[in-house]
Amino acid sequence: MAAGKPQGLATWEQKMERLRRRSLPERVLRICDNAALRAEYDEARRAADRARVLARSDADNGLLAERAAETGRRYDAAAAALRTASIHLTFRALPRPVLEELLHTHPPTDEQAADGSAFNPNTFPAALISASSTDGMTEAEARELLDAWSAPDANALWEAAWEVQQEARTDRTDLGKG
Repeated sequence: MAAGKPQGLATWEQKMERLRRRSLPERVLRICDNAALRAEYDEARRAADRARVLARSDADNGLLAERAAETGRRYDAAAAALRTASIHLTFRALPRPVLEELLHTHPPTDEQAADGSAFNPNTFPAALISASSTDGMTEAEARELLDAWSAPDANALWEAAWEVQQEARTDRTDLGKG
């Protein structure tokens, strides 16, 4: 504590410094076109989950414990194979003023605004994907992917960039009535 400062002030300065150092939320979109690897991963995860539940239900059963360990190793191997075969795209939340400016530069048309849109759905998604991409994706590349991919895949790309903008990392716990 600095000399002459009340304890509360030193505590606030420490809190403020921690608040300034917070990183923005990130979200990763994993893309894997290898259906066999995805299926193996899903099956290995389910088998490992089942084996763990069974092993916990009878903690003295060594056979169940060994089965849980075996399926856990299979799951770890499947997860590693899936990670290796996947493309990972990372999106980071934008500071609020940057997001607001991006929204401002992609306003809805009158018709879109009448339908309740807060932004132009034809231009804003690619701009947001590019702006929040930590991988360096350009707006033209984002537009290319949005236009070329199937609707579910394009939606997953858009949602990864949009949802990280909405992610709160605060706990607004209600501690009771004042």
